[in-house]
Amino acid sequence: MLEVIRLSKKYGKTLAADEISFAVPDGRIGILLGPNGAGKSTVIKSIAGLLRFQGAIRIQGMDARTLDAKRCFAYVPELPYMYDALTVREHIEFITRAYGVEVSEEERNQLLEKFELTDKQEKLGNELSKGMMQKVSICCALVIQPKVILLDEPMVGLDPAAIKELKSVLLELREKGCTILISTHMLEMVKELWDVTFVMDKGHILGTYVRENLGNEDLEELYFSVTGQTAPPEQATPPGQAVQAGPDRR
Repeated sequence: MLEVIRLSKKYGKTLAADEISFAVPDGRIGILLGPNGAGKSTVIKSIAGLLRFQGAIRIQGMDARTLDAKRCFAYVPELPYMYDALTVREHIEFITRAYGVEVSEEERNQLLEKFELTDKQEKLGNELSKGMMQKVSICCALVIQPKVILLDEPMVGLDPAAIKELKSVLLELREKGCTILISTHMLEMVKELWDVTFVMDKGHILGTYVRENLGNEDLEELYFSVTGQTAPPEQATPPGQAVQAGPDRR
């Protein structure tokens, strides 16, 4: 389970996150949505331990800053970073040693094969395209078999086959009881994945929406109606079907 409790963060006089609170239970996929400048990156980086903040973040009931919490937590950043002098395979080996997890040769090979990296495993970090780097970043997160995983725009730069595979992997993780939080602008890519959505703007959570309580309502329609943004003409919400923004629908 991932819990964010009254998270606040200021940059100078700018309040980027104002007492943000939400939770994603075990075995659920949460989606964090919001326009540019909503404060999503601040929340994501705080959860990942990259920012100082006020409030609390708990991973499986533990303070996110503790080593025990970090051992069961994985993070896929929006901009992947590779070590120039390490090969793809060595990146994965580095992560397993850092986390102290035992992974068999067969499990490593299966992971590389899933994301079509088998023939790229000896390439150095500085030889990879952004899409390949993103695949390696995902593999490094998955190899530790996390109980909680955070993904920031994970499908940007991926080819269609990799997107399909990532969706399949996320659904498998959900079935195993993993807690998943995805921050994304690509609503079309997550519309069949989400269990709970948190819509954010101007440093606040505008609403929490549970899929099973919304019937057939489309995620894009929900997003545009809650944020007050206008959908593109071909995606505009038909008159009379807009959902009113307001308190949590649970």
